[in-house]
Amino acid sequence: MDTEELRATQAPLKDQYRERPESALVTLHADAELAGLGISCKVETGRAVVEAGLHPATGGDGSLACSGDMLLEALVACAGVTLRAVATSLGLEVRGGRVRAEGDLDFRGTLAVAKDAPVGFRAIRLSFDLDTDASEEQLATLKKLTERYCVVFQSLRTPPEFAVTLSAN
Repeated sequence: MDTEELRATQAPLKDQYRERPESALVTLHADAELAGLGISCKVETGRAVVEAGLHPATGGDGSLACSGDMLLEALVACAGVTLRAVATSLGLEVRGGRVRAEGDLDFRGTLAVAKDAPVGFRAIRLSFDLDTDASEEQLATLKKLTERYCVVFQSLRTPPEFAVTLSAN
C-alpha cells in the first residue's frame, strides 16, 4: 500500500469520525478458556489458539506461552504496524527491519517473595532497526509519530481505567 492508497482508504473513516465521533469508539475483545486441570488458559488470537501458562521463572516448564512475552509481542506488533502506516503516510520508504521489545521483571513480586518487589514490568525498551534511507530528521518524526499513535505503547505508557469482575456459576 502506498501513500495515496492509505489516504484513500482512511479518508472516509476520518470523515465519518469527524462527523460522528461516537462511531470511532470500538470495543475490542479478547477471550481465554480455563479448561483442564493444569495452570494454563487457551487464548483466542483471531488466527490461532495460544495456550498460555507459567513462565519458567514461576515454575512453568517453558512449553506454554508466557503472558509477559505476549504483552511484548503485542507491543512490537502494534509498533511495527504503526511505524509502517506512519512511514507510508509520510512517503518514507522502509524496505524492512526489526522491531524489538525487552522488558525487565522481578519475579519475587509475582511469587510474593518480597513485598517491595513490583508485580509487573519495571522497564520496557522498544527499539527499531530499519532498512531505510530516511534522514535523521525524518527518523525523529517517524519515531515521535509511531509513539504517539501506537495503541499498545500509549496504553502501557498511560494506563487506562481498569474494572475487574469475577462471578461463579
